Amino acid sequence: MGEFGLIARIEALSRRAFGSRALPSVALGIGDDAALLRVRAGEQVVVTTDALVEGVHFDFAQESARTAGRRALVANLSDLAATGARPLGFVVALAAPPSLELARALGIARGLLDVAAQLDCPLVGGNLARASEVSVAITAIGAVRAGRGLLRSGARAGDRVFVTGTLGGAALDRARKRVTRAAVPRIGAGIALARTRGVGACIDVSDGLAADLMHVCRASGVRARLEVAAIPTPSGFAKACARVRRDPLALALAGGEDYELLFTARGGAAKTGLLSRRLGVRVTEIGRIEAGRAAVLGLPEGLGAGGFRHY
Repeated sequence: MGEFGLIARIEALSRRAFGSRALPSVALGIGDDAALLRVRAGEQVVVTTDALVEGVHFDFAQESARTAGRRALVANLSDLAATGARPLGFVVALAAPPSLELARALGIARGLLDVAAQLDCPLVGGNLARASEVSVAITAIGAVRAGRGLLRSGARAGDRVFVTGTLGGAALDRARKRVTRAAVPRIGAGIALARTRGVGACIDVSDGLAADLMHVCRASGVRARLEVAAIPTPSGFAKACARVRRDPLALALAGGEDYELLFTARGGAAKTGLLSRRLGVRVTEIGRIEAGRAAVLGLPEGLGAGGFRHY
């Protein structure tokens, strides 16, 4: 098929994914040297980038190309969610060896577009390159009301700590060596948080709850006291972990890739029922913020706040 034939196929898939739906954020999309995106008056542009690399983040023996594509875009859109941004569009740089089967290349594209269409984040450009292994590098662009973007540095002593959804499911899938699903980026919840007075810091749970909470503590100059018994996990999680001989608490605290939102709130906003209704998703209180040197207190012995690291 060649490089330009593959580009044409991906462009056709993109058009099909969005159909005749109007895309007000796109002034110029695929087909030129660069895309042109529209923002509203009084907004700031949000930019994030991430990559999934074969042999590091995914293995075709354990997941389909389509699932890998979904996970690649989820990782980026979750960063937009953590800042409270609405998606405008994304570009992708796909690198692969010439021997990569066409079905897998198009499977990755279909996975990307599954998530893109679901969350109104159009593919507006990209690049193809030769490489020794497959990598999917994405840059996602969003917009948030000026001065209202959520940051890691907003936590204050006295804040309560909350998390959306459940934790540990993604790590359990990897432990089973059978990855069949991708998380859902909490775009709507992030936008709602950015509009809620009393919300402090926010981050997405990508490296693991303990590690990401530590990121908040360092950025905010505070410490967190975690209530590990309150950490929400999927139904049947403990039994499923036992079948693969994994510690459920370790997976929930350090597994990563759940892409839930971890945030702090104070005053009248620090109520789980109110937050759940406002965000449209289950919210659980799991700790509190205290004055002191950056640290996460309450972790089980032997389990630090290290999380996933490439180096």
